[in-house]
Amino acid sequence: MDLVAKIQGFFQTDLWQMSTDEMNPISRGIVNTLRVSYIVIREIAKGELNLRAMSLVFTTLLSLVPLIAVAFSVLKAFGVHNQIEPFLLGVLEPLGAKGPEIADSIIGFVQNVKVGVLGSLGVAMLFYTIISLIQKIENAFNFVWRVKQARTLARRFTDYLSVVMIGPVLIVAAMGVAAGVLNHTVVQSLQAIEPFGTVILTATKLLPYVMIIIAFTFLYKFIPNTRVKLGPAVMGATVAGMLWVAVGTMFASFVASSSNYTAIYSSFAILFFFMIWLYLAWFILLTGSQVAFYLQHPKLVSYANQPFELSARQREQVGVSVMTTLASRFYRHQPAYNLNELESEMRLPLEVIQDIMMTLQNGGLVVELNDTPAQYQPAQDIASISVADIMHCLRTGEEQQAGAVPIKLKNDATALLQEYEQQQQQQLQAVTLRQLVTKHVET
Repeated sequence: MDLVAKIQGFFQTDLWQMSTDEMNPISRGIVNTLRVSYIVIREIAKGELNLRAMSLVFTTLLSLVPLIAVAFSVLKAFGVHNQIEPFLLGVLEPLGAKGPEIADSIIGFVQNVKVGVLGSLGVAMLFYTIISLIQKIENAFNFVWRVKQARTLARRFTDYLSVVMIGPVLIVAAMGVAAGVLNHTVVQSLQAIEPFGTVILTATKLLPYVMIIIAFTFLYKFIPNTRVKLGPAVMGATVAGMLWVAVGTMFASFVASSSNYTAIYSSFAILFFFMIWLYLAWFILLTGSQVAFYLQHPKLVSYANQPFELSARQREQVGVSVMTTLASRFYRHQPAYNLNELESEMRLPLEVIQDIMMTLQNGGLVVELNDTPAQYQPAQDIASISVADIMHCLRTGEEQQAGAVPIKLKNDATALLQEYEQQQQQQLQAVTLRQLVTKHVET
C-alpha cells in the first residue's frame, strides 16, 4: 500500500513539480514522456475516446461497402483494382483465419454494387454515406484536438472527395513503389553482399510498420480541422503504430483460442470479432491523435495537473487583447491571423482562443475569412468598435452560449451594480479599437 501511495504521489504531485529547464535532454525527454503518458491515460480513463470509437464502429459498418466500392471504381480506372483485396487482408490480419473470410465477403458486396443500376439518386446516397463517415471521423478527431468549428460545407465536399478519390491511388502507388524497389535488380544483387543483405532483410520486415505510420501520419495531418505539425503527427502515428502491432498480435491470439465463442455465436462469431477489431482500431487511432495533440501543445501538459479556466476578469482581458491583436494587423494591412498564430501570439491554450473567437464572431465583431487555414479579422471599421462593445459582447455572449435564464432582481445591490456598469460603459464607449491600436503602434 505504501508503494502504491508513493506511485500515486509521484504522478499526481512530484512529476509536475520537477523543473525541466536544468535537466539534460535525456532526463527532460523521460519526464515529458511520463507527463504526456499520464495525461493520455487519464483522458482515456474518462471514457470519451471510448464512446467516440464505438460510434465510429457503427458508422464504419454502414459506410464500409460504399467507401470500398468508390475506391474500387477509382482504382479500376488505373487498372490496379486488384490491390484492394491484399490491402484488406493486411488490415484484417489480426483476425487470423477469419480475416480472409471477411475480406471475401466485403469484396463480394462491392462487386455486387452496380453503379449503373443505382441511378442518380442512388449514386448521390452512395457519396452521402461516404461523406457522412468522413465527417464523423473529423468530428472525433476535432474532439481530440479541441476544435469547436468543423469544416464548412464547401470544404467538406472538396476535402473529403479528394481523400476518397486520391487516397486509394496514393496507397496503392506507395505499395507499388515499395515492392518495385525491393524487387529491383540492384537491390536483389545487394542482398547477396553483407551487411547490405541484413539491412535489406530488416527493411523488408519493417516496411509494413513504416507504411502504417505513414498512413496514420496522413490521417493526423489531414483530418482535424486545424494545422497539425509534422513532428507531433509522426510521433503520435508511431505510438499508434506500435499499439496497432501489439494489440493486433494479442487480438490474433485471442481469436485463435476462441473456439468457445465460435461454438456459442456460430456464424455470428465472424461479425462479433470484426466489430471488436474495428473498435480497437478506431480506439488506437484516437489514442495516437491524443498523443500528437499534447506533443503539439506542451503548455497544456504543464497545466494538466489542474484545469485551465479563465475568470470573468481574465476573459475580458483576453477578449480585448485578441481584438487589439487582430485590429493591429488589419490596421497595418498585413495578412490576417489564424488560430494557431493567435495561440502563439497570445501564449494561451488553443481551446481558450477558440472559445473567445466564437463569442466575438457571434457578437458580430470578428469575421472568418474563407482561407485554409481559416483567418480572422475585425468585422467592422475598427474606428466604430469601442471597448464597451467588446466588453458587452464578452459578457452577454458567455450568457447566451451557456443558455442562461434571464433573472430580474429588485434590490439596492442590483441597482447599484447596474449604475456602476452604465458608468463604466459610458467611459469605455469613448475608447475605440482604433485608438488602442494606434496607441500600441506609437509606443
